[in-house]
Amino acid sequence: MSAGAMRRVKVWDGWVRLVHWSIVILIGLSYASIQNGWMQTHYLSGYAVLTLVLFRLAWGILGSDTARFTRFLRSPLAALAHLRDFPKAEPDREIGHNAAGGWMVLVLLGLLLAQPITGLFADSGYGDYGPLAKSIPAETSDWLTGLHHRIFNLILLAASLHILAVGAYALLKGHDLVRPMVTGRKTLPADAPAPRLGSPRLAAALLGAAALLVFAVSRLG
Repeated sequence: MSAGAMRRVKVWDGWVRLVHWSIVILIGLSYASIQNGWMQTHYLSGYAVLTLVLFRLAWGILGSDTARFTRFLRSPLAALAHLRDFPKAEPDREIGHNAAGGWMVLVLLGLLLAQPITGLFADSGYGDYGPLAKSIPAETSDWLTGLHHRIFNLILLAASLHILAVGAYALLKGHDLVRPMVTGRKTLPADAPAPRLGSPRLAAALLGAAALLVFAVSRLG
């Protein structure tokens, strides 16, 4: 192929995109439900987030190349080097997450895991409490309830930084990071290797296992 030739490559599988956009919706639903006192909806939203994050963690070990932590988590020095060169306008050759974006993914997943887990032990003080709240001392439940609220603020902060970064990539570097996460495909140099995509059957089994685990925990209360 001629130099500079480009082609469309499938870089994000449907499972990664399902988790990404579902969590965007669920964060909004969690906020709206707690503001309006829709506690049952709030709990269901939290269970859904926990299910998706547990699945994403498993998929990050066993899934598609671009989903695997071993493929996109690079050294902190690599992330700093990437940020140092950020203002430079250059073609987007990243098949998956870049060196800095990989760490942001890890931070977001950590916060999104901690949020519903603390919610399992939370007690609103108004008769609404997580399924595991009564299994621990009241003072511990109160502490975790406060932590649950603070973590949500950190999630909003991290999500805002993520959105700002996506906008900065578009404005300063001309990189469209949104479209590939919608369509799954990205325009890359013709010689860029296509990533290996994970087994749909394995993904469905992992998602089902995560859902069963969360359902079992939700019934403990």
